[in-house]
Amino acid sequence: MLEHLFDNNPRTTIMSNKTLSLSASLIVTLCIHAMPSAFAEKGFSWKDEPGKHIDLLKDGKNIARYVYERMKPKDRERTYKPFHHIYQSNGKEFLTKGPGGRYTHHRGIYFGFSKCTAQDKDGKKVGIDTWHCKRGYQSHEKIISQEGGFKAVQKVEIAWRIDDGTVFATEQRQLTFSHREDGSLQVDFESNLSTMQDKVGLDGDPQHAGFQFRASNEVAASTGKQTYYVRPNGGKDAEGKTKNWPANKDMKDLSWKGQSVVVGGKRYFTVYLDHPSNPKPSFYSERDYGRFGSYFKTEITPSKPLSIKYRLVIKQGERTAEECAALSKEFLK
Repeated sequence: MLEHLFDNNPRTTIMSNKTLSLSASLIVTLCIHAMPSAFAEKGFSWKDEPGKHIDLLKDGKNIARYVYERMKPKDRERTYKPFHHIYQSNGKEFLTKGPGGRYTHHRGIYFGFSKCTAQDKDGKKVGIDTWHCKRGYQSHEKIISQEGGFKAVQKVEIAWRIDDGTVFATEQRQLTFSHREDGSLQVDFESNLSTMQDKVGLDGDPQHAGFQFRASNEVAASTGKQTYYVRPNGGKDAEGKTKNWPANKDMKDLSWKGQSVVVGGKRYFTVYLDHPSNPKPSFYSERDYGRFGSYFKTEITPSKPLSIKYRLVIKQGERTAEECAALSKEFLK
C-alpha cells in the first residue's frame, strides 16, 4: 500500500488522498472521544452510587467513600448514621470499619454524642444517643457542594433526629481530601452544628462521643496486639498498650495523637490533630482494636452553634513523635 501512496498514477493519488483524509478524520474522532475520559481520571473525582454511597477517586483509584444511605427502620443498625470510609493503599479494601464486627456503631470517620438532650415533637425534654443511635439517629439530607481536581472537597447536610422524626440539630459537615508530598492522605474535617430549639445538650464520655476514627475490624479480630500509639507526652508506647481518660489524667487537651495499626498485612499510621478553637476541655480515648479520638461537653442554641475542625493524616508506614508534632504545628498556623 505504501508504494501506491507515492506513485504518480493520478487515480491512485486521488484514492491515496481520500485514504489519508479518512484516516486523519478517524484519528481525530478517536482522540476527541478519548479525551474526556482521560482527563476525567486525572486528579480527584467523585462517583455516586445513587442512594447508597459516593466514592472518591484519585487518577481512577479509590481513596475514600461517603456512606449516606438513609435510615431504614427494618435495617436500622446498618443505616442509622452517615460516615466516611478510607481505602487501603491498594484502593480495593477499606482501612476503616463499617457496620457489624466489634461495636457495630463504630464507623470509619464519624462524629456524635451518646448523651444529647433536646425536645421531642410534643415539647418534652428527652435524651438521645447519636453515637449508638438509640432513641435517635443521623440522616443524610443533601450534598451541598462537591469538588474535585487537585484536592477534593465534599460538604453535606446531616439531620440529627429523634425517633419521632424531630430534627433537633442540623449539621453541615465538610471533608477536604488532599495528598501531601510524602504521599500521605490529609483529611480535614469541619462541622457546624446548629439548632432551632432553645437549647440542645451534647455530652457523653471519651469512649462514646466526639470526633473519632475506627480502623478495620481486622484489627479487632486478629492484629490488635500489634497496635501502638504515639503521644505528645512519652512518645511511642509499646504494642498493645493504651491510655484513657479518666484513669490516665494526662489524656486531656492534647494537640495530637498517633495510631499505628496492621491491616491487610501492612502498617498504617494515622495522626489525629485537634485544633485549639475546638471546645475544651477535651478528653482522649484509645483502644488496641483501632478506635481513637476525643470528646468534649457543650451545648448549642440558635445564637450559638458548634463549629469544630480536626485533621487526620494517614499513610502506609510509620511516624515518629517529632513528625507528629511537626504536623500539629503546621495545622495550628
